[in-house]
Amino acid sequence: MMILCLDVGNSQLFAGVFKDDTLLFRFRYGTQASASSDEIGVFLKAVLRENKIAAEEINAIAISSVVPSLDYSIRSACIKYFDIEPFILQAGTKTGLNIQYRNPLEVGSDRIANSIAATHFFPKQDLIIVDLGTTTTFGVVSQNKEFKGGLIMPGLRLAAEALQTKAAKLFPVEIVKPLQMVGRSTVENIQAGLYFSQLATIKEVHARVSQEIFQGQKPLLLGTGGFSSLFDDAQIFDRIFPDLVLHGLRIALQLNP
Repeated sequence: MMILCLDVGNSQLFAGVFKDDTLLFRFRYGTQASASSDEIGVFLKAVLRENKIAAEEINAIAISSVVPSLDYSIRSACIKYFDIEPFILQAGTKTGLNIQYRNPLEVGSDRIANSIAATHFFPKQDLIIVDLGTTTTFGVVSQNKEFKGGLIMPGLRLAAEALQTKAAKLFPVEIVKPLQMVGRSTVENIQAGLYFSQLATIKEVHARVSQEIFQGQKPLLLGTGGFSSLFDDAQIFDRIFPDLVLHGLRIALQLNP
């Protein structure tokens, strides 16, 4: 069975194609709130064609989205270009999780997909899932599959844009891992501030959640999202799993036949 999984984020559409449980390839597309169904459909078919997969080979499509303005175009593209009514991860679908938010409808579908996959690959373990994208989100999940909540903060790109737009003498920089903490130019100062502020926050959240939620026991710390690879050598994460959300969508589709 060939499955196309689409995670529609604030900056990018992150997608991948599975053959049964195996991820064959993944790709990204810059998110534009005004993108039409034709633009999206043509792009998806072109990517498949470049990877030697015909649109007719796709048996199912699973979607998570945090950009409501694109939901209609994405769904229409699936119907028009693939003749498939997509599965959309949203309120009312089976997840296997006990959502302990005061209002479960508020939880982003990407965070739910991450949690589904994390509990699948790391069963019977307490977890903190750090998704480093446009925003940086923390999802706290118990070994009993209870989604207890989390934190949301500006991600690396949002923080960089805030510095650029709100500080008159600052300017855009490439988001990279700095060579050292103390920069010796404005560019190095900004890059170090972006990177090490995120790193310090992750460490502090891990420590506090361990005490507040898990009685001092340290949960498994998972990194995912587009910027997670920057922290490969930081020795902070127990595991970096860039494709977590795509696997979560695949598993959610299987839970909702």
